[in-house]
This record gives sequence, C-alpha cells and structure tokens, in this order.
Amino acid sequence: MTISLAVNLPLMDTGGSPAFVKDFAQAAEDLGYRGLALPDHVLGANIENRPEWGDRNTSSDFFHDPFVLFGFLAASTSKIEFSTQVMILPQRQTALVAKQAASLDVLCEGRFRFGIGSGWNAVEYEALNEDFTNRGKRLEEQVEVMRRLWAEPHVTFRGDYHQIDDAGINPLPTRRSIPLWFGGHDDRMLRRIAKLADGWMPLAYPPDETALRAFETMRAYIRDAGRQPDDVGLEVWASLGDGDDDKLRADFQFWKDAGVSHICLNNWYNRPPHKRMAERGAEAHLEAMRRYYEIVKDLL
Repeated sequence: MTISLAVNLPLMDTGGSPAFVKDFAQAAEDLGYRGLALPDHVLGANIENRPEWGDRNTSSDFFHDPFVLFGFLAASTSKIEFSTQVMILPQRQTALVAKQAASLDVLCEGRFRFGIGSGWNAVEYEALNEDFTNRGKRLEEQVEVMRRLWAEPHVTFRGDYHQIDDAGINPLPTRRSIPLWFGGHDDRMLRRIAKLADGWMPLAYPPDETALRAFETMRAYIRDAGRQPDDVGLEVWASLGDGDDDKLRADFQFWKDAGVSHICLNNWYNRPPHKRMAERGAEAHLEAMRRYYEIVKDLL
C-alpha cells in the first residue's frame, strides 16, 4: 500500500508572505510530497475579553483563506494536491462555496481535495450570520447541494435549508466532482462520514490501540451504510516533535499497517497526541520538511 504524504503549511509560525508560501509549496513538490494542506478559520476570538478562552483559535493566529491561497499556488505548482484540513462548511453559504471550490479545482487542474467539518467555535458562526445549533444537519444537506451543483449544469433543489430554482454554477469542476473528506470525532459525525464522505481526517489519535478501535468503529459504520471500507480514505497527522527518527519511522509503519491512506506532516500543531517541533521560522520549517521526508521516504 502506498501512502500519500502531505505537509501542512506552517503559517502560525511563519506568517504567509507570497514569497514564503510559494517557496514552501515548490520545495514540498520538488521533494516528493504529494499534498499541501491548510487549516481554516475566518475569525479568531479576542482573548483579552475572554480570559477563560485558552489558546485555541484566537485573533493572534494567522490563517489565509484557503481558496485564495491555493488559487495563488495553483499557478506556481504542477503536481502537488491541495487540501483543506478542514474548512468549516456550515458557517458558509453553500452555493458560494461550491462555486469557489469548483473555480479552484479548474485552476489547479483537478488537484483539490476538499476537507470539511462542522466546527466548534460559535463566535465565528455568529459573526458569519449562520446558525451554530443545527450545523451538523445542515452540513449533510450542504454536501448534497454541492455535489449536485458540481455535477449538473442546472439544479432545482428544495430542501430544509436550501432552495435552488433551475440554476447552476459555471465552471464545473474538472471531473464534475470534488473529493469530500470530513473531519470530526463525534459519533454523529462518524456516521455521516460513513454515509457521505470520500475520506476521514481523524487527526487526533495516537498510533496505538485507540486509533485501531476508532478505525474499526468507522469501518463497521461504513458497512452499515452499504459501502466498503476501502471507499473511505483515512488521514492522520505526524510531527517531528512526536519523537526521534526511529519513533517517527515506527509510527509511519504503524499507520501504514493500519490501512491509513494519507499522512500529513504538521510541525506546528501542539495539542495531544501531537507535540510541535521546537523550532520556528521559515528556514526551520523548510529544513524540517526535508528531514521528515528523508526519514520516511523508503516507507512510502
């Protein structure tokens, strides 16, 4: 089994200057990375007025808009895949997202894999004038609407949350579809993934029995939904901070043996079970990306 290896753009540590993101993307492609990933948040909370908030998604965190950044990088790369990990879909207008994703897919010639989730941050939902309380149910309908808009030149749709009267987007995606991968760990989301998704970005499991049990739960849900486990890809994160070279190789082999299809190197993420690398800055992240590839390249 071949693993698709990606790397997450370290904008939290480096900012997102045009020169850096272009250099980083081209270096990843030249090394042999098959994917480039980007997280998503529209707004961050001002923690000066929220002392209980913690450090998750604050206004000091740097996030480029994924559609804008990947559109920029589409012209300076030729092979590497782009993926959102993940975009918070229900806080956005569905038809607009379908249009943006289709345009990106055309500009990068089909190299876009769309990771979506329902999110956790009510502050963003309120600011974007969307309902936080029904986000899971709306996400299911959003997926149906997007897939129809990507496949058909004209769509008529009457749903609980969407009304479309004989209209369509143009351009359509290159393959009249875009792979949809879901993020999330809640049991309700796992059942949605089993029914609807092309892949699952679990992210938050260590390489041990915890992950294997979660994967078996997902595979059972997939079978219950009338699909085969191979229909749904699996993606995990890795970090140079997770251990020494031997540990990183052992972890990689564990994921490969467990049936994981995608591994994404994320060296700036610092929540369990991952530990970020100690260094920061552009050169440090470029070197870390090179080093990890050398460590695992014969295991791909």
